Amino acid sequence: MHEVSLAGGILQLVEDAAQREHFSRVTRLRLEAGALCGVEIGALLFALESLVPGTCLDGSIIDIDEPAASAWCMRCSSTVHIRSRGQACPACGSYQIQPTGGTELRVVDMNVVD
Repeated sequence: MHEVSLAGGILQLVEDAAQREHFSRVTRLRLEAGALCGVEIGALLFALESLVPGTCLDGSIIDIDEPAASAWCMRCSSTVHIRSRGQACPACGSYQIQPTGGTELRVVDMNVVD
């Protein structure tokens, strides 16, 4: 379950920002985990919630948005929406598609208290 490792990295990123920017607590953390990033949203949320006690994220609200995936079809030169890797282009049926969105895992923003 690599979500625990990812949660630890997110926590470290937030803790580093707290030290650098001199804030004591995060009240809301908003993340994006794209549909193709390979992360189980429920497992990531569970891992984060288990790691936050005693940190600047303790008591915060954690929101995880899951943006849809998009891809570029090399055959028909279209940008299309896809649900998973390995899916055929919904426009022409080709499997020559390159994901262009929905692969990211990132911190979007956070509300902090000094």
